[in-house]
Amino acid sequence: MTSLAPTPSPWITRAALAAMTVSFGLNFTSGVFFTPAAAEYHLDVSALAIAAALATALTGAAQTVIGRLLDKAGAKWVLVGGLASISLGYAGLALVVNTWQFITVFTVLVGLGFASASSLTVTTLLGRAHGEKVAPALARASIGINLGQLIGPWAATSLFAPIGVRGAYLVLGGAGILVTALLALTLPGDRAPGTSAGRESLRGRGPTLVSFGLHAAVMYVVVLLLPKHATEAGWTAVGAGRLVAVAALTAGITSALLPRLLRFSTPEALLRVLYLLRAAVLVLATADTSSASLIIVAALFGVASFPAIPLTMAILSRGLDRARMGRTLAPAWVIHQLAAAAGLGVAVGIHALTGGHRAYWALGAVLSLGAAALLIRRRAAALATV
Repeated sequence: MTSLAPTPSPWITRAALAAMTVSFGLNFTSGVFFTPAAAEYHLDVSALAIAAALATALTGAAQTVIGRLLDKAGAKWVLVGGLASISLGYAGLALVVNTWQFITVFTVLVGLGFASASSLTVTTLLGRAHGEKVAPALARASIGINLGQLIGPWAATSLFAPIGVRGAYLVLGGAGILVTALLALTLPGDRAPGTSAGRESLRGRGPTLVSFGLHAAVMYVVVLLLPKHATEAGWTAVGAGRLVAVAALTAGITSALLPRLLRFSTPEALLRVLYLLRAAVLVLATADTSSASLIIVAALFGVASFPAIPLTMAILSRGLDRARMGRTLAPAWVIHQLAAAAGLGVAVGIHALTGGHRAYWALGAVLSLGAAALLIRRRAAALATV
């Protein structure tokens, strides 16, 4: 039996941060494009939301295959391939001329690219390097999620006026390609040689998996549709897009603090606090649509949502066989992405029926409370077995 000894490297964590900046930045910045892209391409905004839902569903459906590729080819090349796909997808969106081309490029290239270059791949990469001590490295790398959301929306909204929507797609895609090339040249390979001792399934971790799905059904909807919600409340497309950047800034600060907080608390306890805070934030979003309220909602939603990803991955990756980590963690991301797609579909339907998003914000508050309750049940079950 070959053992995979942890070989922590600061560069691996920084490279993972850079990769997440590109993949999550491009993925979540797509919501900023919804309103101006609808005008530029003569599309219905709902069609763009449906494209996002299809891409998210494809991302989820692909996780099992990606998990196997991670174990066979190594996380480096899966990551590089995913970043290349999502970046080329953005560049391709600058060239499309009709609705079906837009939806196809967005769903296939952006969806599959994000599927290959998101948290499953990064968790596998860092889990093999850091072993049981992966939680702080995941938290640091996850700052890239927030950097991407901070840089992407600001860059896109700053580019709309001087070079237009198509030009903004092209510039952001080109930037992603440059980062991809750098990582391809400098990131060490990580293919797992043989097997190491550890679990090869997520059996017994059902409550955490369900809470992760509930988290996704709320997070993706708010990130992608909050700018549209703001424009319907009278904001400009530029101002609405920058709400995502506000959420990214506060989330980045929170993620940076997580390694310190984890010295004094468990990931489960921190997750419960975040989900309860998010429920309160969404109640505020339901009750008040004023400009000041939307800024507060964006800021606190950032605190209470994105840091949940590394915390959940730290819980689920405990004790796993690092040689088979990709395929073992894949079901978690299938649940996560399909729940996100379902949430987007429900949100689009609610908007069609009610003309707004407030009903989904209320549903999101209920789902967040459910996620917190599941983690309490998980703790109670764990204590009962002691």
